[in-house]
Amino acid sequence: MRFTLIAALLLVAGCAATPSMPPLVGPDGAPLDLMLLGEQHDASEHQDLHRQVVQELARRGRLAAVVLEMAERGRSTAGLPRTATEAQVRQVLGWEESGWPWEPYRPAVMAAVEAGVPVLGGNLPRPHLRAAMADAQLDAILPGPALKAQQQAVRQGHCDLLPEHQVGPMTRVQIARDRAMARTLEEAATSGQTVVLLAGGRHVDDQLGVPLHLRAGLRVQSTHWPAQPPKKDYCAEFEAQMKSRRSGQAPPP
Repeated sequence: MRFTLIAALLLVAGCAATPSMPPLVGPDGAPLDLMLLGEQHDASEHQDLHRQVVQELARRGRLAAVVLEMAERGRSTAGLPRTATEAQVRQVLGWEESGWPWEPYRPAVMAAVEAGVPVLGGNLPRPHLRAAMADAQLDAILPGPALKAQQQAVRQGHCDLLPEHQVGPMTRVQIARDRAMARTLEEAATSGQTVVLLAGGRHVDDQLGVPLHLRAGLRVQSTHWPAQPPKKDYCAEFEAQMKSRRSGQAPPP
């Protein structure tokens, strides 16, 4: 059973809609098995809501685990005490190797650790990326229209600058990542409690992402926060990186 809360990407007079806390139970008042929170990665408003959701579920004694796109599947804080330091948490989650900034996710991660709740990596491990890119069987995982939509999302996510021959392999990686997160969520699911996923918005899309790979019967709620103004021109930055790679020069700082 899936409940989707889609906060439309509304911009009124150049101002983004204000995100708000989603309900922490299903429409019938019963606990959710999974809460999928789809963020815009550079929106601090979204990460503050991550913290609020984690803290409130922990306060109610209903937080089973927090699963992160930002850490690889197999990584876990389960062996750490509530008093673990940030350095210890970062080490067991492999944060330095992940390339993700720590500060935006620190409040939610540390809130879970301090509550005695495990934080789990959910993303596809890097050693598996090349195999996923070459695995043509992944093309058959999604229905045809969903596969085409996912491919288009990959194009748009790379500012329509990705060479067309790379779209297929990159789409397979996206599908493999969604499947890895889905498996991690299913393994962490606990009756009467809620597992929270923190991931990019496309990963929690009911038509394209993680929800498609979950087993039937789970009570799942996907939340898409309202879009916030981007902090910089990412497409200009990506285009500069592509040009630098083609020319063999180092990208600009």
